[in-house]
Amino acid sequence: MGQMIPDPAPRAPVGLKPNGVSKQPQYDATFTDRVISATGPNANRRLAEVMPSLVRHLHAFAREVNLTVAEWIAAVEFINECGKMSDDRRNETQLLCDIVGLESLVDEITSKMLATSKSETPSAILGPFYRHDAPLLPNGSSIVRNLSPSVPWYEQAVADSAFVTGRVLSSSGAPIKGASVDVWHSAPNGLYEQQDESQPDMNFRGRFETDAEGCYAFYALRPVPYPIPDDGPAGRLLNLLDRHPYRPGHIHFIVSAPGFRALTTQLYDDRDEYIAKDAVFAVKDELVVKFAPREGDPNARWSLDYDFVLGRC
Repeated sequence: MGQMIPDPAPRAPVGLKPNGVSKQPQYDATFTDRVISATGPNANRRLAEVMPSLVRHLHAFAREVNLTVAEWIAAVEFINECGKMSDDRRNETQLLCDIVGLESLVDEITSKMLATSKSETPSAILGPFYRHDAPLLPNGSSIVRNLSPSVPWYEQAVADSAFVTGRVLSSSGAPIKGASVDVWHSAPNGLYEQQDESQPDMNFRGRFETDAEGCYAFYALRPVPYPIPDDGPAGRLLNLLDRHPYRPGHIHFIVSAPGFRALTTQLYDDRDEYIAKDAVFAVKDELVVKFAPREGDPNARWSLDYDFVLGRC
């Protein structure tokens, strides 16, 4: 909504006249069925399956709230604005889906439909800041690039320096050699590198390959909470709903291997105050982790060990 609809003047609840007398608008009872029946016999099979439900729910919603033309136009303009703002560095339309919980919901539906074992690591949303082709790095190297005392958040980065390791396993517990562990997280200032011109390209991003024992390892930082971008239409919607924009600190992972279903997930630092109130509803108990103090390593003050379990295709 480039121009959000202002709060209307006080009006009677839907279905009531101002004096409280029942007033139920009489809408065309055959309209929705006529829209659904317009689908032809050679329609895409999946669309023919889902569109009747979508149309019924949309029409029922419009009737339930007595949606006006002005409100519908504002919604269309809002979605159009999200699309115009989206590019390969920011996906505003996906962000909109995040804040209404849609991406987290369809992620749960998909993972449960495809799961072959209860031992598989739960999935979580991809989020709008993934970038393809992060550099392939040797195990034990760091995804933190060009960290120096001149960086404003240098001291916090040192305090939160962490060594992350673990294994990638099959649901039977067997290690998976050659699995790809694609990882990324934000800087201590809460920004991903494509949001922050002061960060080097691909900062806090990397891909690692598991060894014969299924092990991966890298240096990173303990993640920090940050607000999702609220300078666009999605942020205006949050404000109108009187909601905060914060996500708890998390590290993103995409873990994949031939013959196994790729896992997209996030690990959440248990110290974070936003664990129970994630703006995009993506936190799952099994993905909340505890970092432990690390001794004898000049490159890290914390350590985390976490095993990923993949399901077969």
